[in-house]
Amino acid sequence: MQKTIKTRSGREVLVPTSQENAAINAGIAADPDTYELGATEFTRLRRVGRPPAAIKRPMLSMRTDPDVLEKLRASGPGWQTRVNALLREAVEHGRL
Repeated sequence: MQKTIKTRSGREVLVPTSQENAAINAGIAADPDTYELGATEFTRLRRVGRPPAAIKRPMLSMRTDPDVLEKLRASGPGWQTRVNALLREAVEHGRL
């Protein structure tokens, strides 16, 4: 049976056997457009994606009317940020 490992998200990933690993490494060596990174190069790699936020916002789960949520989502990307701004404004002006 092939060995598996479990990721933080709970997915199981098959670990390549030594024969599969050898075939992968042979493929890398045979491809003139790629190469295996050395330890020095590997340490210089940077994380890809959104940088960590300076202030970590807590997750919120709340119930809304379906039509309200539909309108918010229809306003396009960034709708959650705009909802946060509306709530902040209401709190700052004492409307809550």
